Amino acid sequence: MLSITPLKLSAIPSDEEVLKAADALLESTSSWKEGKTFHKQVKTLHRAKGSEDGAAWHARVSIHKPAEATFTQMWSKLGEDKALNEMKFIPNIKKVTKVKEISATQSVWTLYYTFPPPIAPRVFTVVQITRLNDSSPRSGTIVSIPVDLSEDQELAKLEEKGVKGRYASVERILELEDGNLEWRMATSSTPGGSIPTYFVERSLPGQIAEDVPHFLKWLHSLPKTE
Repeated sequence: MLSITPLKLSAIPSDEEVLKAADALLESTSSWKEGKTFHKQVKTLHRAKGSEDGAAWHARVSIHKPAEATFTQMWSKLGEDKALNEMKFIPNIKKVTKVKEISATQSVWTLYYTFPPPIAPRVFTVVQITRLNDSSPRSGTIVSIPVDLSEDQELAKLEEKGVKGRYASVERILELEDGNLEWRMATSSTPGGSIPTYFVERSLPGQIAEDVPHFLKWLHSLPKTE
């Protein structure tokens, strides 16, 4: 289920099924091939496309001291309304719409990205599933899986016009014994259209690594009450 093949709304699995697969994927990243380190703290990893994958997988791992971000701060921005918050620190996201709230932990979002010409705008629609573990050490997991809205034409109208891309991702914030936080994310994606796969694969490690300083800069710009 963790692939770039979109699910029908009626086929979205239970939280338990999705999170079990997500945990297994995150644990497997420790054996993935190491790539470049960006910004002195963001390590990247990757796994070649397997027989059940629609695309290769890429991951990043970064460690953060409490002065950079607390667990509560990170979870409040990544575990709650993640797509809306991403629009505030990822420059290419121009519009985000909540398509449907399935439950307190499952919601469907559509994200509209724009890029410099000649690349056409992209639309990504996903179901996001969250889990917060409040016992020590605390952890929070966010899973995004591509969704096909064609079963419900009214919901499909909420998508912007653009080339349909697809991505699956698993993200975890974990408290470590030394008081720091580990932020680990793995993703598999395709932008759709005619962009060559080799170009996408070559640029992905740098792109996912950039999200870390972008997020921290935005987080530190917020009023202290947030």
